[in-house]
Amino acid sequence: MRFKGLDLNLLVALDALLDEQNVSRAAERLHLSQPAVSAALRRLRDYFDDQLLVQYGKRMLPTPHALRLGPNLKILLCDIDQMVTASARFDPATSSRWFRIGMSDFLTTVIGAKLAKRLGSIAPNIGIDLIPPFDTIVEALDQGNIDLLITPIENLALDHPTEDLFEERFVVAGWRDNPAFKRGISMEEFCTASHITVEIGRLRRASFAEAHLRKMGIERRIDIQVAAFSVVPELLVGTNRLAIMHERLAKSAATHLPIAHADLPFNFPAMTEVIQYHRTRATDPGLAWLRQEIVLAAR
Repeated sequence: MRFKGLDLNLLVALDALLDEQNVSRAAERLHLSQPAVSAALRRLRDYFDDQLLVQYGKRMLPTPHALRLGPNLKILLCDIDQMVTASARFDPATSSRWFRIGMSDFLTTVIGAKLAKRLGSIAPNIGIDLIPPFDTIVEALDQGNIDLLITPIENLALDHPTEDLFEERFVVAGWRDNPAFKRGISMEEFCTASHITVEIGRLRRASFAEAHLRKMGIERRIDIQVAAFSVVPELLVGTNRLAIMHERLAKSAATHLPIAHADLPFNFPAMTEVIQYHRTRATDPGLAWLRQEIVLAAR
């Protein structure tokens, strides 16, 4: 199909090339051969009368014209995606649609199992791709590469609709036989104990709890840093270390591990988890259904 002389299939190739800035990676993403993507790039260059991507070392850098095309191209492809995946009627019992959801391993632990169990009975052909946080996950939502993002309200993308999911308290957690829990954890005990903390992504971004502790000026000794919330309970067992932890995660861990938790010895803000979706998919009945199922799982 051509529109004003342009093969519209080339727009998908251009989107991949601008994202990957590498012909081989773009070819892998599109499930095409490298020569086919190179040929697509040549045709795009001829149509736009611009190089679009210029080789620089092992990368291909977009030209100024390509940078101008990029945002409009994302919006266009998101609109097309919504048009072809959404219908006037969505039936979860018969649909075989795949949904991509960005969420932390904390959410996967406390919501994911309930969601998977429910969908297995009411939507047996639906597929769910649970994507852990990465440094550009907000941009992935903005570009339409994920369907939903569940994240603390502080991490939202701009200009896209949201709905509140739940509010989460934080507690101090540790091994059940840690003497500190028998004495009661004071401010002094909290600060002098060894701690496990979580930092997220390749850039080791501070978690919600860690970021707020730093803002409050609360310092403590950190022995272990990890990149996932769900491994913290295992690392606490058999030690006198402590960790500031989501209350839901602490309760979940206590069902199969000797984990105890107590109130923090200072006032600490609750975290609001929200669901966010792309503005072009606000009327998508499939996403509306899935958001409702996630809310039910969270309850």
